[in-house]
Amino acid sequence: MNKAYANRVGAHLSWLRKQKKLTQEQLAARMQLLGCDITRSALAKIEVGQRMLCPDELKALRTALAVSYDDILL
Repeated sequence: MNKAYANRVGAHLSWLRKQKKLTQEQLAARMQLLGCDITRSALAKIEVGQRMLCPDELKALRTALAVSYDDILL
């Protein structure tokens, strides 16, 4: 994933999270319940494009937000 794409995906992920009326802490907690070891800080870094998504995080995000992979990855 290149930097511009990471920024775009992160911004879109932030938008999706806010549409679901979730804080970063709440989304991270949902993902942890699904077996994904992620912190609020790591989620924040993903949202601003400073960190790439791992496959297990992508899977947990899809389930936690009840969206498709296409919805997350644009």
